[in-house]
Amino acid sequence: MEAPVSFNIWISGMVQGVGFRYAAYREAVCRGIRGFVRNESDGDVYMEVEGAPEAVSQFITWCKKGPRSKGVKEIKTEIRPIRGFEKFEIQ
Repeated sequence: MEAPVSFNIWISGMVQGVGFRYAAYREAVCRGIRGFVRNESDGDVYMEVEGAPEAVSQFITWCKKGPRSKGVKEIKTEIRPIRGFEKFEIQ
């Protein structure tokens, strides 16, 4: 089993009020990813995710499109230390 990886993810565009957090939650849980997703005051969505490298890579690819293919304008990722989340949640 590969060591888990962890990322911060910032997503900008039309990503609030369109069900992005709930869709991200479903995608993350299906892939066994742990962490959280939340709306930011500037209109972006922010996530911290941890999981198997391939699952996290696939999740980041999904985030580039989101639940609606035209809503995401930009995505930024940053590797971060593992925090040991036990589940994925919406904040």
